[in-house]
Amino acid sequence: QDPFVAFHLDKTLVRKYMSPLLIGELAPDQPSFEPSKNKKLVEDFRELRATVEKMGLLNPNRIFFMLYLCHILVLDIAAWLTIWYFGASTVPFLFSAVLLGTVQAQAGWLQHDFGHLSVFSKSKWNHWVHKFVIGHLKGAPASWWNHLHFQHHAKPNCFRKDPDVNMHPLFFALGKTLSVELGVQKKKFMPYNHQHKYFFIIGPPALVPLYFQWYIFYFVIQRKQWVDLAWMLSFYIRFFLTYLPLLGVKGILGLHLLVRFIESNWFVWITQMNHIPMHIDYDKNVDWFSTQLQATCNVHQSFFNDWFSGHLNFQIEHHLFPTMPRHNYWKVAPLVKSLCAKHGIEYKCKPLLTAFADIVHSLKDSGELWLDAYLHK
Repeated sequence: QDPFVAFHLDKTLVRKYMSPLLIGELAPDQPSFEPSKNKKLVEDFRELRATVEKMGLLNPNRIFFMLYLCHILVLDIAAWLTIWYFGASTVPFLFSAVLLGTVQAQAGWLQHDFGHLSVFSKSKWNHWVHKFVIGHLKGAPASWWNHLHFQHHAKPNCFRKDPDVNMHPLFFALGKTLSVELGVQKKKFMPYNHQHKYFFIIGPPALVPLYFQWYIFYFVIQRKQWVDLAWMLSFYIRFFLTYLPLLGVKGILGLHLLVRFIESNWFVWITQMNHIPMHIDYDKNVDWFSTQLQATCNVHQSFFNDWFSGHLNFQIEHHLFPTMPRHNYWKVAPLVKSLCAKHGIEYKCKPLLTAFADIVHSLKDSGELWLDAYLHK
């Protein structure tokens, strides 16, 4: 029930689609609550959810999102004007690349808002604008994002259920349990005891330019998502038409690769700081609140941290209430903290640079656990 309530705006409409999936109902004498879940915590969280709704914290301030979109468009235009006015020499070229990298990162956070249905009251309005923001401003497909991201939210850090931890075991050994398991099985796809070093090479710099750029086109063509493909092509057509006269073919390809490199570093550090250092394991089928709290942590609030991370520094609140508009996370945070305190659950919140460092530390720790198990167990 809790994931269903968390993900959907129009619950009546979704129930119509779910009715063919009904296979039966429990008999009156059958237990309706799973023993792996904390019943009191579930009840308290549902009470918190009701409080959140009464406080109006699920209601968006559309001016906030409009201004956010405007600041992205202004940066996009400024990047082009920089090269148009100052020429294609090194300094304006690099400055323009930084502006465009910022556009890509910030458009990534904004498409995330529309993808989670947190801007408009109607799901279809969110979906329409989502296609524009992720498709035309970023050159990526909305269908691909939806396909992966909601699996992540349903079972964060659950191996074989959260696609965000699919890098285990091919590239990284993640989490204490899974790393030891890998070592005991004598599996070595990579030298995991060095993964905290090679993370800097194959992690942040490479994800968007080397992986996403070809995979997303494969995804939309394979699944025949032609509307998404049209939006993606509109991004590339606009980019090439506006920058080709100023930079030529080599210049525009260099600019595009550099922008993707900046975006990739930004994206990976922000998205992984809340999850990789946390508990990673197989799905234990615990309650919604516990599932999210063991897999997520927060980063301290500041104007810069909010902007730089797209408010994903409030990852705990975002995971508990995925349709909540991000400008309200700070309002619900004290309520979440008090519920954690009541049930003895740790509410982790750390400085930004500490959160970055913890990614590397956790990779080092799990790599050492793998090596010990690989050699001695």
